[in-house]
Amino acid sequence: MKVIVLGAGVVGVTTAYHLAQAGCEVTVIDRQAAAASETSYGNAGLITPGDSFAWASPAALKTFVSSLVKPDMGIKVKPNLDPRFIAWTLKFLGQCTAKKALENTEKKLRLSVYAREQMAALVEKTGVQFDRVQKGVLYFYRSQETLDHGVAHMQFMADKGLPIEVLDREGLVRHDSGLKHSADQLAGGILCGVDQTGDSCKFSRNLAAWCESTMGVIFNWGTSIKTIETTGNKVTKIVTDKGDFTADAYILATGCDSPLLLSEIGVKLALYPVKGYSITAKITDDSAAPVMGGVDDDKLIAYSRLGDRIRVACTAEFAGWDRTHTPADFKTVLKTIKELFPNAADYEGAERWAGLRPMTPSSVPVMGRTRKYSNLLLNTGHGHVGWTMSCGSGKVVTDLLLGREPEMDTTGLIFKG
Repeated sequence: MKVIVLGAGVVGVTTAYHLAQAGCEVTVIDRQAAAASETSYGNAGLITPGDSFAWASPAALKTFVSSLVKPDMGIKVKPNLDPRFIAWTLKFLGQCTAKKALENTEKKLRLSVYAREQMAALVEKTGVQFDRVQKGVLYFYRSQETLDHGVAHMQFMADKGLPIEVLDREGLVRHDSGLKHSADQLAGGILCGVDQTGDSCKFSRNLAAWCESTMGVIFNWGTSIKTIETTGNKVTKIVTDKGDFTADAYILATGCDSPLLLSEIGVKLALYPVKGYSITAKITDDSAAPVMGGVDDDKLIAYSRLGDRIRVACTAEFAGWDRTHTPADFKTVLKTIKELFPNAADYEGAERWAGLRPMTPSSVPVMGRTRKYSNLLLNTGHGHVGWTMSCGSGKVVTDLLLGREPEMDTTGLIFKG
């Protein structure tokens, strides 16, 4: 079967890998010059089933309102009259019940745990390198009150079988000596031992090269999609600025552009961009740098140790499809990482980046065949844990395309639109 994958972020590349492994003839189209040049380029680097919580929850409305008056919050909302934003927000608020929050979190966790297994198998087969650290991830808190709340919150993951260890500040330093300089600011934290970290950009580019050289996958770089042409209940071709592409089946993995492309062919998709910011700094003092990934839950930043670099990410900003950034956007993240790991890296010379996460109202990704077009499947909307879920969703969508029963329980995960 000839299959075209639209998009070469980490989701698109892992989908191409699974398709090729299943014997498909695979072509990938992406507008950038290399894989993972947009959303997957500068994310926090966390591969964290332990952070699979749905964003929509009973606390979401309070956070939304607070963000309008507190510009230094980790979540920012710029009110606008974009019909897509209004429609998405209404659907998001409809997901903010305790019952739906638990249901959506459980769905994400199932996929994240499965994805972890698939990543392990993929890495064993390909040997792909991506500055991977398998020491777990620390979730830490600055007061006893927020620590107690965090422990209660994480109990859901413990009840689902994830290994969770509650730590005092000495325990945090024992696991990551880099925190010794800031331990007096912390009350304690939680270690989720199954979590890990790695560079999704390196992973995607190295995996794309492996797929191309070993499996014959064809990557068309610098190729922008103009339209998707259809006849009856089938997609017939992809029209690009480099010519037309045809296949037996098509898989859309274009992240935040997915609803824009689909709307032109009459498929509605509730997905909206959530902007994030990150810095990547060269380590200058290894003894002062983190040795593993962490999440400062009170300050809403996340970081990873990526070889000789520190990646720090923050903010969830609703600003449409705007990818620009200014020095002021990094003020909070720089202040926080300097407090946590002073003198560990060249923070002033750090690379600054902004990108868009494709979020659904439920926080659950969109996987599966569209009702309107029998040969068009979606693999998009992974939100803030796309890196975590990518290896799993690529396998699920491949199984669905080929008419195979997915190996994991996909109840409530398959797209119905």
